[in-house]
Amino acid sequence: MNTQTTPSPQFYLTAPATCPYLPGQMERKVFTHLVGPRAAEMNDLLTQGGFRRSQNIAYRPACETCRACISVRILADEFQAGRTMRRVLAANADVVSTLLPAQPSTEQFSLFRRYLDDRHQRGGMSDMSALDYAIMVEDTHVNTRIIEYRKREPGTGIGERKGELLAVALTDTMSDGLSMVYSFFNTRLARRSLGTFMILDHISRTQALGLPHVYLGYWVKGSSKMGYKTRFQPQEHLTPRGWERFDPATDI
Repeated sequence: MNTQTTPSPQFYLTAPATCPYLPGQMERKVFTHLVGPRAAEMNDLLTQGGFRRSQNIAYRPACETCRACISVRILADEFQAGRTMRRVLAANADVVSTLLPAQPSTEQFSLFRRYLDDRHQRGGMSDMSALDYAIMVEDTHVNTRIIEYRKREPGTGIGERKGELLAVALTDTMSDGLSMVYSFFNTRLARRSLGTFMILDHISRTQALGLPHVYLGYWVKGSSKMGYKTRFQPQEHLTPRGWERFDPATDI
């Protein structure tokens, strides 16, 4: 398969495969390679056009009979945490988040494996090895970082990686915000709602950067796995008419 840099990206279509979100559906994806000096620019444009990044691939659904996958982005500059999300922030007041280069560690992989075993035993990533994880983190030509979330230890200085590792996010920085590429956490700490906490942290980081959007990937209407994404309001969904503000009160 050609991965050489060309003036215009070359797009490819995958063969049909079983949909991991909706029973009885088949999925196909259109994808291109994110390589070369224009990779970051292309990642911006494609993400704004409904694509997601996985390693050096940008893809989006191209299913023949289904349009359930909808790109979602939070309007970070308008977001205000409600009572429930303020409780999540309070429950994690002892957590320190640290922005790091996109470099894998044994500690991260151990948490990643436990997360997959608890949440995604039958998913497409269920048999990933340490090498697969390292490639997922490092195989990028765009502005990617790792954010580690650790329980604060007394006496820990700024930038020190001490304390129990609770969660990790692989995040792209783009011209208009942050894109959460992949995240995982200790699923046995349900009281902390770490998945929600990481999204709140990304909203805060995006606000601090003076940027408008946090990209969450795809919301799949009818999939319980994806229902959490619509809780972060206000947000926009990508429709055939472009990005439009989503009103959960009118969603049926």
